[in-house]
Amino acid sequence: MRRPYALGSAAFVLLALIIALAFYTPSTLGQTSGPFQYIALADARTQGAAAALPPSFDNQILANAQQLVDEGRQTFRFDTFGDEDFWGGQLRLHEALATVTPKAALGLGLKVDADALPATLVTQLKAGQVNLDDPAVTASLLKLNAVVGVTGVFNAQGGLQSVGIQCALCHSTVDDSLAPGIGHRLDGWPARDLDVGKIIALAPTLKPFSDLLGVDEATVRQVLNSWGPGRFDAELILDGKATRPDGKTAAVLMPAAYGLTGQNLHTWTGDWGTVSYWNAFVANLEMHGKGTFFDPRLDDPAKFPIAAKAGLGHKRDPEDRITPKLSSLHFYQLAIPTPRGPAGAFDAAAAARGQAIFNRTGSCANCHVPPLFTEPGWNQHTAAEIGIDSFQADRAPNNRYRTSPLRALWDTQKNHKGGFYHDGRFATLMDVVNHYNDFLKLGLTDAEKNDLIEYLKSL
Repeated sequence: MRRPYALGSAAFVLLALIIALAFYTPSTLGQTSGPFQYIALADARTQGAAAALPPSFDNQILANAQQLVDEGRQTFRFDTFGDEDFWGGQLRLHEALATVTPKAALGLGLKVDADALPATLVTQLKAGQVNLDDPAVTASLLKLNAVVGVTGVFNAQGGLQSVGIQCALCHSTVDDSLAPGIGHRLDGWPARDLDVGKIIALAPTLKPFSDLLGVDEATVRQVLNSWGPGRFDAELILDGKATRPDGKTAAVLMPAAYGLTGQNLHTWTGDWGTVSYWNAFVANLEMHGKGTFFDPRLDDPAKFPIAAKAGLGHKRDPEDRITPKLSSLHFYQLAIPTPRGPAGAFDAAAAARGQAIFNRTGSCANCHVPPLFTEPGWNQHTAAEIGIDSFQADRAPNNRYRTSPLRALWDTQKNHKGGFYHDGRFATLMDVVNHYNDFLKLGLTDAEKNDLIEYLKSL
């Protein structure tokens, strides 16, 4: 049997609810909770009373994100994690840097942050009135905290008494807006002309490395000098392998630290994990900061004889200056976007044709899945699957290579200076395309290859 008053009763309840809500004022809204809390806060904002009320959770998220970016940028650019006790205290690297001229420092690939320079110094640099052959100018730049990735520690008399390094040393450069090597910071860009091996080799003593590796200091110095610009060998202190089977250096190109979102693995091999792992690994074991690091995989004496003997997978310093900074550092790195090319960086019409080749004929998208341009999920392959040797993959726990995301391929002057792949074995994009054309028997024509390259330059 129908209930003639059912609809009327519901309408009455709804009307009563509307009237009740209409009587909520900013003073009563501040006392609300439960399901009406967000309605109340929204109304309070329209009344201009939001400042007196607790922020909505959406605003808390935004505030948290901004705080993490700010803190992470500070850590990335300026935090040594206390590593000056190693670079200055043990290697005495500051003694060598005190004799290095600005011209020599720039020649080693060190960069100067133009935004840290006073206006008078900028004017003098533009006018050519700064003596770049005077080591005292290098000390002055360190005092200004203007040398990217390097912090000088000075005594009360103004003398350089120690030096530390930051993440930015290897994963930042500058835009050369003031002069070559002097400009605004470009965080996340790989320092492909930084000869970090040669810089370390300047230190008066390399005994800490000599003792760890079980070789004399002359040998350590020779290995460091063999790396060359834009290269670093993070695995040397794990397995002691200084060269590849072909006799070339085992050091690999410094990777970019931008465009990392959405990807599972971030190092050349991927086996070491995401950038959050790599931050802890590098800050503790490579930068020699003070902190805590745990990775029992390094206990394998066959694969990692140096690390296993030294217990590098079980580092726990009395003071931990690294772990509290890892969250914000990670967040900041994820916030760094892939640099976009300037106008004219690629041929748009050819790139449109190349995109079709990338997605179909060229089979590129099978692994470099747009828009991540790496596989969503487990983005690793064996050396046999990509047609190269396994040397670098075999230095990592899982013996694999990561499918590197395709980023900023338009730029071979900074981002991809030194070549492509982990060791720069392919000097040009055409070399990369030819490799896969032959290995996968794609049968691409010269015109198709050129179109494909134009599309790659658009990424």
